[in-house]
Amino acid sequence: MTRSWWGWGNTEDAVVGREREALSRRVAELLPGADPTVHEAPPVESFGTAASRIKAPSALAPIVSDDVRDRLAHSHGQAFRDVVRALLGTLPHVPDLVVRPTREAEVVQVLDWCGDAGVAVVPFGGGTSVVGGVEPRVGDDYAGTVSLDLTSMNRVLEVDRTSRAALVQAGVLGPDLEDQLRPQGFTLRFFPQSFEFSTLGGWLATRAGGHFATALTHIDDLTESLRVVTPAGVVESRRLPASGAGPSPDRMFLGSEGSLGVITQAWVRLQDRPRWRAGASVGFADHAHGVDAVRALSQSGLHPANCRLLDPVEAFLNAGSPTAVLVLGFESADHPVTARMERALELCRDHGGTLSEPPRHTDTADRSARGGAADTWRSSFLRMPYQRDALAAQGMIVETFETACTWDRYDGLRAAVEEAARDAMRRVGATGVVTCRFTHVYPDGPAPYFGIYATGSWGRTVEQWDEIKAAVSEALLASGATITHHHAVGRDHRPWYDRQRPDLFAAALRAGKAVLDPAHVLNPGALLDPLRGT
Repeated sequence: MTRSWWGWGNTEDAVVGREREALSRRVAELLPGADPTVHEAPPVESFGTAASRIKAPSALAPIVSDDVRDRLAHSHGQAFRDVVRALLGTLPHVPDLVVRPTREAEVVQVLDWCGDAGVAVVPFGGGTSVVGGVEPRVGDDYAGTVSLDLTSMNRVLEVDRTSRAALVQAGVLGPDLEDQLRPQGFTLRFFPQSFEFSTLGGWLATRAGGHFATALTHIDDLTESLRVVTPAGVVESRRLPASGAGPSPDRMFLGSEGSLGVITQAWVRLQDRPRWRAGASVGFADHAHGVDAVRALSQSGLHPANCRLLDPVEAFLNAGSPTAVLVLGFESADHPVTARMERALELCRDHGGTLSEPPRHTDTADRSARGGAADTWRSSFLRMPYQRDALAAQGMIVETFETACTWDRYDGLRAAVEEAARDAMRRVGATGVVTCRFTHVYPDGPAPYFGIYATGSWGRTVEQWDEIKAAVSEALLASGATITHHHAVGRDHRPWYDRQRPDLFAAALRAGKAVLDPAHVLNPGALLDPLRGT
């Protein structure tokens, strides 16, 4: 497989042929004015990328790359605006060098060199950030920028079977991690949409959320201890199941987005691989009844593994369903989950839910019993980023906003987001729809994931998107929701994150950075403004 330098995933998996035709037909039904013209990515040579401004010490030469294609691939993440700028041949912030350490001592060497030379360091895992978290947009006060790619540090170093935990290097990609755990019967059970192309270190640095809708879905819940290299030294927390000894050192680095240090390895909590599974797809006449059912499920103590509610437009675009759909699932390594599924379906029926087919119950001894609407959704879920790229190449505006709020605020939040998005689309001359699905649910509130599908003007879609994003982001904060539930802050969310966090906490964070990163070279602009020269 060949990793795309400009878009999502592997080039061999791009949306083409009949899949593109079917996707375009569904979009045309909703947005008859959509332009079907497909725009191809320009050749790498056409970017005219400037030569590197810096030269690494000779001791680091074996792990340094100044190849133009490599640098361009590390110049952006995978947000809509990243993909479109690549298609337009406009990637203004390109790292001078890509450095791939193979061991922690080399990370120390890189940070020592960059601190002394005034070179910014942007930690890089799988490059799937959708918020500008890996873009070397650091300002003009640095001699250059290094993209610190950790993917060569990719091994499971130790497994503690008694405590059911593993010591893992931070650069391991999701599939490789699971492959190393599988022979021992374990799994991390952490499957974000970016699973195939993202790393453990990236999950930790962004406080990522996995696929599972309830219980142990955040990487925070699966972290036993961290080892972090900072310019001031190494920080390693003690392995413990829990502790009340002051503020947690792990919590300081979880979500720090490489601005306080480089996570090199972590002890993570494992789980036995599931044997029993149950899945069902429940239809609702409207979104509101589905919301009531999901709230009841989230407060029932049943803890479904999957509890994704798609509104009718989202369900139509991604699964071809004309009604609101709840994708419901349970799993266990210890016992059958039939009773939990039966009770969950009772709750759904109480709120008008109907099943087009019976629930499916499987175990590892019977792999033939797969299929059905829930598996159709899973396949569609994994294809969404590829479909986003295909539509972006046709001049469409296709992107998401994810957030979280308490249940009592959800109705107001959704109305505010829809109004803000529609007003912004009118202002920029775009015609589109706003969709919503729940990715995660909690007893006190959901994590709504809003989608925008709009007809854009080729060559202007980045600017159109930026205005829509700003309008919706304002609506999120005004409605008491968060600017991000699991996509992190990066550079794109900074204006709203700065307003969401308490001022005294921001001051404490800046003070912590001054101690850990005195030269302020680590990922400047993510979480905190660059402070060089101040």
